[in-house]
Amino acid sequence: MSTYDQAIVRTGGKQYRVQPGMVLRVEKLDAEPGATVELTDVLLAGSGEDVKIGTPTLSGAKVVAKVRAQGRGRKVIVYKFRRRKNYRRRRGHRQPYTELAIERIEA
Repeated sequence: MSTYDQAIVRTGGKQYRVQPGMVLRVEKLDAEPGATVELTDVLLAGSGEDVKIGTPTLSGAKVVAKVRAQGRGRKVIVYKFRRRKNYRRRRGHRQPYTELAIERIEA
């Protein structure tokens, strides 16, 4: 198995371009801070001219990352309003996230 400089990985319904040493916030994963997680949904991996593209994913490829923290994002205010109807609803939302430190990309 060889290591690569960068990859595109899918997690939480979103795609992220990752590199070793990078810190990234993804949708909440079920892991404790300090634990190691493997993201196996790798769509592309490459370094320089050597690029592997999955159809749709690369089999046997994984991105190894360490969980730095679990947290909640900034508050977003959801405000509903209907004019002339005396209807107002105010609600706050904070999206949970997992902060990952990318260690290596294997494919």
